[in-house]
Amino acid sequence: MDLRHLKTLIAIAEHRSFAAAADAIGLTQSAVSLHIKALEEDLQTVLFDRSTRPPLLNAQGIALVERAREIVGLCDGLTDSLRGDRVAGILELGAVPTALTGMLPAALVALQGAQPELRIRVSNGLSNELADDVRKGALDAAIVSEPTQLAAGLSWHPVIQEPLMVIAPADTPGGNDRELLEALPFIRFKRFAWAGRLIDTHLRERGIHLLPGMEMDSLEAVAAMVAHGLGVSIAPQRAIAEPFPAGVQTFPFGEPPLTRGVGIVERTESPKTDMVRTLYDELLRLNKSRR
Repeated sequence: MDLRHLKTLIAIAEHRSFAAAADAIGLTQSAVSLHIKALEEDLQTVLFDRSTRPPLLNAQGIALVERAREIVGLCDGLTDSLRGDRVAGILELGAVPTALTGMLPAALVALQGAQPELRIRVSNGLSNELADDVRKGALDAAIVSEPTQLAAGLSWHPVIQEPLMVIAPADTPGGNDRELLEALPFIRFKRFAWAGRLIDTHLRERGIHLLPGMEMDSLEAVAAMVAHGLGVSIAPQRAIAEPFPAGVQTFPFGEPPLTRGVGIVERTESPKTDMVRTLYDELLRLNKSRR
């Protein structure tokens, strides 16, 4: 039995079709079909119901997927033990935009030197979209805002709590968060999805009335609009040298100040846990050094 065929079977289970699995693991669809045909011949059983389109795993196939994950995990673990502290392979990582311009770049630079055989391919998106991609196997892990609910099969690893700040033009009068928020139109960061629910709930509970303003798709764009006097906003204060541009004043949002959790989400039974752990440890180390 070829280990590659088991990995192909796992990919089909995670991506729900032969075509999607082929794209994910870098094979042609015909090669994926040949892998499954060879696996069925080796085991002398049928693993898919081919009367449906796309073909679906039957009972034997579902059972084999679980055993295949165990086998692949054991083989990966054996390789890791022989490799010592070195981590090698490709990690498909998702990240929210604030992480791409915040904590992630420094971690990637550090890992390039410490783990030259580890390759991390990064894509960006919304927290909920990225977490769903991790659940489906399209991504190995993602750096996202702390979820209010975590889907079955996923694990959450917190990295940092970022304080939420009201940001306003430097000359805006106001001695607290309410006065600043009600002084100018509110510029919403639309990619602030999960934390946005926390913010909206807090605004409603306190009866803070916002003036309608713009909606932007990046924290840098929001901060630039605020710095030019076009409105106010609420944004996380990231652990970087200059979290906000010149010309912006900040005030903690809430009493006590609200925070946004940021961390890594991965599948509970991921074959790439060693890679995720390496990245996670580096993010923790960098955040600790900045305190």
